[in-house]
Amino acid sequence: MWAKGWGTDVHVLVVTSLFPDRVRPREGVFAERRWTAVAALGHRVSVVRPVPFAPPWLGGERAEFRSMAAREMRGELAVRRPRYVHVGPWPRWSLGAFARAARRAIEATESERGPVDVVVADYAWPAAVLGPWARGRGLGFVISGRGSDILQVAEDTRLEARLRAELAAADARVAVSRDLALAMDRMAGAGHTVLVPNGVDGAHFFPRDRQVARAELVRAGALPGEWNDAAVPLVLVVGHLIERKDPLLALAAFAKGAPPDGHIAFVGKGPLGSALAARAVELGLASRCHWVPDADAGELALWYAASNVLLLTSSREGRPNVVLEALASGRPVVATAAGGTAELLESLPQSLVRGRSEGEVAERLAAVLADPPAPDVCAQAVAPFTWERSAAALVEVLERAADRTRTRRAPQPTP
Repeated sequence: MWAKGWGTDVHVLVVTSLFPDRVRPREGVFAERRWTAVAALGHRVSVVRPVPFAPPWLGGERAEFRSMAAREMRGELAVRRPRYVHVGPWPRWSLGAFARAARRAIEATESERGPVDVVVADYAWPAAVLGPWARGRGLGFVISGRGSDILQVAEDTRLEARLRAELAAADARVAVSRDLALAMDRMAGAGHTVLVPNGVDGAHFFPRDRQVARAELVRAGALPGEWNDAAVPLVLVVGHLIERKDPLLALAAFAKGAPPDGHIAFVGKGPLGSALAARAVELGLASRCHWVPDADAGELALWYAASNVLLLTSSREGRPNVVLEALASGRPVVATAAGGTAELLESLPQSLVRGRSEGEVAERLAAVLADPPAPDVCAQAVAPFTWERSAAALVEVLERAADRTRTRRAPQPTP
């Protein structure tokens, strides 16, 4: 049930730097699920995802930006992707360019879908820089923390003070984990950040037969035929191949902790891809590694089901969706204690690695492979995390921000 007082004409404008499209179907898929759940309650949700301009001569991953649709409808969500010139990790000039592109897209959205009531910086940085503009318009402004958008930015001396100021000035703050909510409260210096955990899509992620899943992946050409044996251990690593995910640690732990006939599959791509492949060759593991650049929800669900364990070795996290998805699929997890990961594994302490050494991760991986928790135990650990509950918690926050918008817009009585 929608929170009291909103009616059916509330327009939520989401600004984010992570949102899926046909080029990057897994990028920010959690954001799409969150706002789809809110829209399903009968309210307009528009999304603005500013995209760095990529000139025709630019190659690599940045070239993918050229193929992203400038605007589209994804279900009930109206999405715009304005271009802006991005230079460096986030110098002042790029922040201004990001904000200007976002503002133009918001104004274009309002001309088509009506006035905005609440602006949400759904991936806190750099979207939080829109706070002064939103307040100047009399709009409610909410900052949503995901993980690195708060913790990593806070470590940058050029940006930390600006982020602190925006967190303190926001009408409301939400975070996906208790750990992150506390960090945001410390930075803001006052107030209370509300926990709004992500959900998991039960239509895709649920326990299923491992052998059947492997056979389906083999038929689809996604898994080598020689791996089509449920007795062969398969370790799964899902996520961008970037430093904070530390896939090199995952590979090293696999080398030490997995049985000699075990295999490992990396689902994701990123700047560490070449180094990871080279290290696999050095360790003599090339024939036991499989590389999956991307997978949609349906294929990813099969990878979870086909695996024996998900391995996550991040140094920084919010509350990782891959842990939710793997457990919902009935598969155990071995994960380092980063951010809100421990919160998801409170009922499965054997899954959590407190340290970050190869030996510690490898030891825990070997133990879980040898004696995994039952699929129904894994699934039960995350049963409370649904997108419907997440949307209900978020709605309460948005309602309060919308009330502030109405107060600011209301005519003031004459003396």
